[in-house]
Amino acid sequence: MAAATLAWAPADAVESVVGRVAADKPAYTQTKTLTRTMVDPVEGDVEAEPNTMSVKVEETENLRGRQRVRVEWAGAPQSGGRTADPYGEKGMQQEYPVVIMQCRGVDDPAAPLAQQVRPETCWTSSVVQRSQINKDLHEATWTRDLHAGPEDTQRLSGIEPFPGLETCKDVAPDYYFTHLTPFVSKKGVVYPACDSAHMPPEAAVDSAFPPNEISAFSDEDGAGSVEFEVRSDVENESLGCNERTACAIVVVPIKGLSCVAPGDSTKLTDEACRLGGQFAPGSSNFAGVGVDQAVSPLLWWSESNWRNRFVVPITFGLPPSTCDIRDPRAPTGFYGSELLAQASIQWAPAYCLDKKRFKFQHNLMSDVAGFKFMEGGSGAAAIVSSEHKRTGDDPVGYAPTAVTGFGIGYAIDKPDNNGEYTNLRLSARLIAKLLTQSYLGSALGLGHPGISGNPIGLMNDPEFIALNPGLTRNSQEAGATLLSLSNDSDIVHQLTDYIAHDKDAMRWIGGKPDRWGMKVNPAYEKIELPREGWPLLDEYAPKTPDPCLQANPGVYFTQLAAPVTTLRKISEALIDAWPNVQTRCDADLTTGGWKLGRKDRQSYGSRFMLGLVSLGDAERYGLRTAALETTSKQYVEATTSSLRSALQLMEQKKKLAPFVLDQADVRKSRKAYPGTMVVYTAARLRNLPEEDAEKVALFMRTATTEGQREGFGNGELPGGFLPLRKSGATAALYRSAKEVADAVEAQKPASVRPAESASATPDDGASAPVVIPDAAPSAAEPSVSTAPTGVPDVPVAAAPVAMPATESISSRTASGVVPSLLIIGLVGIAIASLLRFLLQRPRLR
Repeated sequence: MAAATLAWAPADAVESVVGRVAADKPAYTQTKTLTRTMVDPVEGDVEAEPNTMSVKVEETENLRGRQRVRVEWAGAPQSGGRTADPYGEKGMQQEYPVVIMQCRGVDDPAAPLAQQVRPETCWTSSVVQRSQINKDLHEATWTRDLHAGPEDTQRLSGIEPFPGLETCKDVAPDYYFTHLTPFVSKKGVVYPACDSAHMPPEAAVDSAFPPNEISAFSDEDGAGSVEFEVRSDVENESLGCNERTACAIVVVPIKGLSCVAPGDSTKLTDEACRLGGQFAPGSSNFAGVGVDQAVSPLLWWSESNWRNRFVVPITFGLPPSTCDIRDPRAPTGFYGSELLAQASIQWAPAYCLDKKRFKFQHNLMSDVAGFKFMEGGSGAAAIVSSEHKRTGDDPVGYAPTAVTGFGIGYAIDKPDNNGEYTNLRLSARLIAKLLTQSYLGSALGLGHPGISGNPIGLMNDPEFIALNPGLTRNSQEAGATLLSLSNDSDIVHQLTDYIAHDKDAMRWIGGKPDRWGMKVNPAYEKIELPREGWPLLDEYAPKTPDPCLQANPGVYFTQLAAPVTTLRKISEALIDAWPNVQTRCDADLTTGGWKLGRKDRQSYGSRFMLGLVSLGDAERYGLRTAALETTSKQYVEATTSSLRSALQLMEQKKKLAPFVLDQADVRKSRKAYPGTMVVYTAARLRNLPEEDAEKVALFMRTATTEGQREGFGNGELPGGFLPLRKSGATAALYRSAKEVADAVEAQKPASVRPAESASATPDDGASAPVVIPDAAPSAAEPSVSTAPTGVPDVPVAAAPVAMPATESISSRTASGVVPSLLIIGLVGIAIASLLRFLLQRPRLR
């Protein structure tokens, strides 16, 4: 096989997601020569053509659980026999793949054995990936491995003492050839991996998370890439990766076993060891027929393969519970938008670990609820993305804190297992079709009055097919819906405002079919847009002979939509390709009846799912987002330049107020991203307690200085955000944040200056390109040094500064100190939402 030449080109993905933190060079690059030798003292040794393989990984430090990291390679052996699903044990029936796993330890032979990366500390989710149990010698090709030690070529190998039948029922020492690769947990527990009962608990059949280890396919040039999901000890306690434990992404290219000289009694095994594969490069093995073991991923642990490993050291950021464990002070609560969540997670430890600062706590809830808590005095400030109606007498200032937005995330595969689709384009009308439940979902929707002739799902819609040619038309219920939020949100308001400014979409919602004849669901015809929450209006319950559905009657389209309470749940559903569609029907063994539940995860190769996500989550979890139509045949992705273009269209109507993005201007721009949103810290300008006023002002100032330095460490700005700067497209936001901070601290009316547009700065010209300055702080910004706590990357400012610490987002400890009013309020909100969606049919205006 010819070795491919590797030349790393500048990553075009940097502009595909706004605010991706790009380094001058990859965090990890390495090149190795892969060889395979067949020893033959009679005919002479045979050397397979070598491969010069290189691996590149962009991000390796301060990672978070479930974050996806891009791993790229070139020069690998060409893969053959591609399976439908390369994850876990489903990827074993391939030839010459690249096995990628997460392991614990360091690649240093001088380190103590317990601290080294070795097959025993690499995670796999099934027995078959770790252990080979064969009745016949000719199937035990690992016993002829040229590079294996003598202990690994025996009939029983891999663990001492070898377990007997009383421990492992699948092991028969009398005549089986067996190699076990045990898993050693962080706590030192040894799992023999001889059967499912002797695997770590996270490897259970119905575990909370799908496999993250993958046998990835290299193309006919020997190149490939994957978005590899890392797991912390929160997701995988047995593996145990955290900020204190050395871990790694390990890439093992399968070049094939090197084989010892043939023996008289091992002829069949020797022949099997020397096999070179049954499948041609680039071919598929959807039927899962047998492959040549010597070139399969089953033997990733063998010395011939393991010696070719690329070990990519990774580190994890501080866990969500850090502030609750290390800082006993009562938190200062900020309440509201999830758009800031990823930034808050990184900012949090920079506050609570510095005793000169306060313990910031970002409590996630809807913008409306957060604003009410702030206005009512239950929270020091609110995190919102638009101006909200005041119910009290105290004026409120809105300090720009971050620039980010929403996206339509998707997980869609190309037909015939040709990889993931990467260039989705959507119009406002297509999004409206999904939200209005106007696709039929399945045969159950055919009886819906008024829309029985509509497509089953998005993938069957001629409008979608014209924009995204070449995708599958095999319908799935998940293709009939956009997974969205069940509660009110500024995000939903902006999304529906985008639809409201599209003439084709609004004509269609008004009752005019599109040119292919698709009609709006009558329940949503002439619905008023924009709106902060999306109602579930359809009441259609299909008539069916299915005994399960008869026993569980319900509104079918509501079961398809099944909105959730947080954006993170949507992101995780997309990561797992697990639709929230609630139409799975199972027998209830307890009652003898039937029960409905969530549909199964979609199979790799046949995924088709869309959801509303934040750009911060999209970047953290490696999700793709669609390009949205602005003008006819013009589709704009969420990039740094498209967000800057949107900022230049924003106007501030009055002093200390939010900046407004008019979607009519977006449609004229052709360059601005419709989902661009500014996140504000909103606080009262009168009657806020002095201590809270100082903390909130401190936060506002810090969030727009050191909090805008891009990176993955504590106190830095993660990907998915556009940094605020003193000059350029964000200058007006920067100035407004400082003014609001001064007004909050003063707690008295401020003088009024003329309103301005976000782009009206001395640095911006109508024809000049907008350039974001370097991230280095100005002389006026606080200096940053390492905190004396010994925790890495904790900035300490010369003057007291504050930065949002948001890991009460998922912290159990912090929940105990949330004011009782918050609990009462949340219960009230939940009850109101339940009544709105289940008991009432909202009135259209």
